Amino acid sequence: MGRLAPRPLLLALLSLALCRGRVVRVPAGSLVRVVGTELVIPCNVSDYDGPSEQNFDWSFSASGSSFVELASTWEAGFPAQQYRERLQRGDILLRRTANDAVELHIKNVQHPDQGHYKCSTPSTDATMQGNYEDTVQVKVLPDALRVAASPQPSPGPSLREGEPFELRCSASTTSPLHTHLALQWEVRRGPARRSILSLTHEGRFRPGPGYEQRYRSGDVRLDTVGSDGYRLSVSRALSSDQGSYRCIVSEWIGEQGSWQEIQEKAVDVATVVIQPTVLRAAVARNVSVAEGKDLGLACNITTDRADDVRPEVTWSFSRTPDSMLPGSRVLARLDRDSLVHSSPRVALSHMDARSYHLLVRDVSKENAGYYFCHVALWTPGHNRTWHKVAEAVSAPAAVTVTWLEPDYQVYLNASKAPEFSDDLTELECRIVDVKNPEASVRFTVSWYYRANRRNDDVVTSELLAVMNGDWTLKYGERSKQRAREGDFIFSKEHPDTFNFRIQRTTEEDRGNYYCVVSAWTKQRNNSWVKSKDVFSKPINIFWALEDSVLVVKARQPKPFFAAGNTFEMTCKVSSKNIKSPRYSVLITAEKPVGDLSSPNETKYIISLDQDSVVKLENWTDASRVDGVVLEKVQEDEFRYRMYQTQVSDAGLYRCVVTAWSPVRGSLWREAATSLSNPIEIDFQTSGPIFNASVHSDTPSVIRGDLIKLFCIITVEGAALDPDDMAFDVSWFAVHSFGLDKAPVLLSSLDRKGIVNTAQRDWKSSLSLERMSMLEFLLQVHGSEDQDFGNYYCSVTPWVKSPTGSWQKEAEIQSKPIFITVKMDVLNAFKYPLLIGIGLSTVIGLLSCLIGYCSSHWCCKKEVQETRRERRRLMSMEMD
Repeated sequence: MGRLAPRPLLLALLSLALCRGRVVRVPAGSLVRVVGTELVIPCNVSDYDGPSEQNFDWSFSASGSSFVELASTWEAGFPAQQYRERLQRGDILLRRTANDAVELHIKNVQHPDQGHYKCSTPSTDATMQGNYEDTVQVKVLPDALRVAASPQPSPGPSLREGEPFELRCSASTTSPLHTHLALQWEVRRGPARRSILSLTHEGRFRPGPGYEQRYRSGDVRLDTVGSDGYRLSVSRALSSDQGSYRCIVSEWIGEQGSWQEIQEKAVDVATVVIQPTVLRAAVARNVSVAEGKDLGLACNITTDRADDVRPEVTWSFSRTPDSMLPGSRVLARLDRDSLVHSSPRVALSHMDARSYHLLVRDVSKENAGYYFCHVALWTPGHNRTWHKVAEAVSAPAAVTVTWLEPDYQVYLNASKAPEFSDDLTELECRIVDVKNPEASVRFTVSWYYRANRRNDDVVTSELLAVMNGDWTLKYGERSKQRAREGDFIFSKEHPDTFNFRIQRTTEEDRGNYYCVVSAWTKQRNNSWVKSKDVFSKPINIFWALEDSVLVVKARQPKPFFAAGNTFEMTCKVSSKNIKSPRYSVLITAEKPVGDLSSPNETKYIISLDQDSVVKLENWTDASRVDGVVLEKVQEDEFRYRMYQTQVSDAGLYRCVVTAWSPVRGSLWREAATSLSNPIEIDFQTSGPIFNASVHSDTPSVIRGDLIKLFCIITVEGAALDPDDMAFDVSWFAVHSFGLDKAPVLLSSLDRKGIVNTAQRDWKSSLSLERMSMLEFLLQVHGSEDQDFGNYYCSVTPWVKSPTGSWQKEAEIQSKPIFITVKMDVLNAFKYPLLIGIGLSTVIGLLSCLIGYCSSHWCCKKEVQETRRERRRLMSMEMD
């Protein structure tokens, strides 16, 4: 018992987590188990809200007085030696179900395991509040339950639907205690198990799910046979009753008002096979009847049932050979009570035991279709219930109503077939070879589209439009939107011709098209019924999708020429897979490789559109407006000419050609664009070299002074006559200390001596004059502060060629010179000083005048003098 002594350190930590008022509980009363079964004893602590798991110790006593340590959740060395082997094998184990609950499991219980089991919890509480242990008694009984399958009476386990069958099993017990038996019948069909009917240990019957109605009707019963026999009776077998049947018996004992299941056994009784009932219904496969006559059809039934079964016969009609599709309707029905339910002009009669006759009077074209005979066999059950044991549907009887229908053929052709995208497509569906026409017949059309089949893909037809018997036209999903936009047009231009037009055919429209012409017949009630459909052969709308090809070749008829001559270039265009092309041409020029003046610059010169309208693009030489010409020589050939070529015209010239295809009349669609090979203009000259520089004698001036700037041109290389040279000179200024701002044009002088001066926002004025052939003077009169900055000149030389034409040389620029405008201090303060002196003088004089006036008029006093003798002295009073 030393192992039950308190463990001070661990128990002290445990006491911190325990709360007050604990109660240990095990099942009340005693537990009864059978030898060989598993014993499970739960134990829990009530009113425990500690944060950690509660520890449990289990002890066993055969007599209830002296307990031996059995198992513990706290200490591995707690169990006694005699139980350690069973604990290691797992025959005895503790399974925790919660922080405050544990279960003791003992597998394969034997008689020595009978006794008292105590569950206790260790505690170091200062005050004992509650119960820290509880004991339960376990009784172990011998296995006295016997369950066996009884011999089965006839019929055997194989029977027909609707026939009765019985299954039996026996169960008994020789337990020394008073026990009760409970029995349950279940059926297994594949992996699924279903409970049929149970007899509880309290003697109550309990039907399984789905068997409640059959149990209440008496179709399924459970009876006792003798002292240990139990019989399951099924009066009418159903197809769902097929499967393996099992008898499950459990033994129960009552202890202190509660029931315990002490063991359960089961035995397989039999496998029941339900043979399906053979039932066939046959009708004539093809029947033809004249319009206005009576239609008679017989339904012959074949079955292997000879017992009390009643047939139910139903005749139905459908337009399709599938009776399960929507649209079929019931014509007549004979129920299992032999009562007939039929529609007008339809009769159903019972010819003999296995034959049922349908009669349809005064048939019309609406009666043409498929007729079906549906038969069901019913067997009676308990309490006037019926069970369907078999049903069958005959093959469809195809009934045709003969009448003088119109005979015609349908021919479809493409009056206009597309060769490219956006072309017009027109299909014509004609009715030909019409025979037996009637006045009460009208024709309508339906148009269908089916995509071209790729490999083994299944392609379905899409409805484009359908015309009903009342001439109403309905569009399909594929054509609804385009018909509203006017791209799809469906029309009837002649009584026997229907037309379908696609105004602009796209690549998605390629495929097979066919039309269906329907004949409609007028009925007695003035309604129209479709009587015949004739399909045309499909026609394929297709064109090869190939990439548009556009090739442009440029050539120069006269490859060598000099400056001043005429440059000519022709561009030959060829195209493939472009519908009715028209071409627009653009002439471009690029600087030759190595020219650093404007690298990678492409200049657009002149263009000619597809309507032969010529436009000057970036040709800005005003003196040569008529110097470039672009014309169409042929439909696929264009010629470009440039007269009086200049040296500055050197570069690579190309033709950019765009092919256009017509779309919807006057509209055009761009099909392809191509660039020709370059034609180079290269002048091999050894002419003079021009340079420009800027000089000023007054780089720093006072505001208001004159600024003089000289642009000096120097010529190197070959000597030229002064009459063979001319210059375009332009002056620019950047009004900042650096060159970070855009230059401003000040004034220009062309080679003809015409001066153009830009407008300025301040008072200073400009003048530009030619001092000599190579020197040009720019003067700024009355300079202002805004005139400071960097000044430079740009010179374009012109040289007269031997042919007498003037050639424009490359533009040159001088280096900038910085001009500073200072302020004149004396002149800046002269006028303010004079104004100040003048104002102060005026104010002083005004002040003196005001003082004088005030003293003379405002402050004067009159003093009255007494008369004195002349001889007396004068009065000393003073003002």
